[in-house]
Amino acid sequence: MPAQNPRINVVLENSLYQKVRLLAEKDNVSLSAKVRDLLKEALEIQEDIALSVFAEKREKSWNDSEALTHNDVWS
Repeated sequence: MPAQNPRINVVLENSLYQKVRLLAEKDNVSLSAKVRDLLKEALEIQEDIALSVFAEKREKSWNDSEALTHNDVWS
């Protein structure tokens, strides 16, 4: 029977594998679940970084004189 979720094979250095294994044991989850959770965290961090860069660019171009007031926007 084919797997429901896509699979990825990853080769890790032994030291990294041992760290992930210890984290999985500590959290009482499988290795694949721990790697999945760590990958999700890493992707969220990357998204946060990208949004921060976007926000910084918007901040630099901000001009108070061109900004709309609350009433301008909601009325």
